[in-house]
Amino acid sequence: MPHMTSRERVLRTVNFQPADRTPIDLGAMKASSISVKAYNQVKARLGLQTRSRIWDPKFMIAAVEDAVMQRFHLDVAPLDVSSALHDVRPDSAWLPKTLYEGAEGLLPPDTAIGMDADGRWMLLDEHRNPTSFRMPRDGYYFDDVAFNAPGSAIDPTAFRPVAGFTDDLLRAVETRGKYLYENTEYAILGWGGGVCFLGLSLITDRLSNVTMGLPSEWMIMLMTEKKIAHEMMDRSVEASISCLKQLHEAVGDRCFAWGIAADDSGTQRGEFIRPELWAEMIKPHYAKLCAWIHRNTQWKTFLHCCGSIYHLIPHMIEAGVDILNPIQTSAANMQPERLQAEFGGKIVFWGGGCDTQRVLPTATPEEVRAHVRERLAVLKPGGGYVFNQVHNIQPNVPAENIIAMLDAAYEFGGAS
Repeated sequence: MPHMTSRERVLRTVNFQPADRTPIDLGAMKASSISVKAYNQVKARLGLQTRSRIWDPKFMIAAVEDAVMQRFHLDVAPLDVSSALHDVRPDSAWLPKTLYEGAEGLLPPDTAIGMDADGRWMLLDEHRNPTSFRMPRDGYYFDDVAFNAPGSAIDPTAFRPVAGFTDDLLRAVETRGKYLYENTEYAILGWGGGVCFLGLSLITDRLSNVTMGLPSEWMIMLMTEKKIAHEMMDRSVEASISCLKQLHEAVGDRCFAWGIAADDSGTQRGEFIRPELWAEMIKPHYAKLCAWIHRNTQWKTFLHCCGSIYHLIPHMIEAGVDILNPIQTSAANMQPERLQAEFGGKIVFWGGGCDTQRVLPTATPEEVRAHVRERLAVLKPGGGYVFNQVHNIQPNVPAENIIAMLDAAYEFGGAS
């Protein structure tokens, strides 16, 4: 089969058409990336001396540079609304910071970090007031210490969905999208302006003047205040559609897909919402959002949903989800053979290529290589598979294992 560009390869793959090899992703979204500590160690092995941009300060996620993308034959570049204003600025505008264990990185220009009475780093807001995100001195990323705080409550009357973006932000998104499309051959994955119902985004991104960290309260509302919950979700979808209209006007179909949610619905052992309740309460709203995207754009819909979600996948497919990530194969009922047998050809699997819980951090490079080969043998036949590890690569993963994983993905991902 003739050699394809990354853009051609990804487009064919997400449409279940033959491609010259399996596409590879590292860092096309904030949940498919790598911690800055691990990334710096990989760069040192490659002899790269540049300072790394920290794409997401909360989780200390690195922005993957073009030299690294070229070395590992990566195929997908991110277009993230949350970082667009920073992405178009030079490194000199970013803030150098020495991180844990001496790691170096460049923080986004508006980042502010203080220290609390316990000696922990704390993220500050735009007014330099403390947020609830804290990092211990020997930590690797920020935790939300107010998560699911006791005594919290959701006030539906204070629900203020974000229904649009500033002109400056839209111009930055347009500029970044145009640059990636005209100056690279990467497929472009858009993210931002979507919607999340079960995870934190409904609470933290869509509400104002409300105590943060309320997932348990929201889960109760799904069972006891169904009418109000439906009304809130419908407002959220309408606001998302308004945002997506603006984003599509800015970038058009330069993106092959757009992220509709980072909506974790599973634990290690099973779904944390009954599939019947998910179908009743959540599914109609996803269906409405996906239908609008499919009617009005050429985008595929991309859903990030962690954990054991086997019993939800049929509902996600029916709702119009095209691409599912991260495929947490270490969770119950998420064996790749089972997923491929039952859902292959119906939804694109994006992830699952390497177990980041039990293999990538502790195995030898040779064992990582064999593991990736086995996963590709299961997941790549028939197309509709993009290689990525399960969620982000953590700080303690050896650089030699990361290199072995990505090299194996390229070597064994050739056309069947």
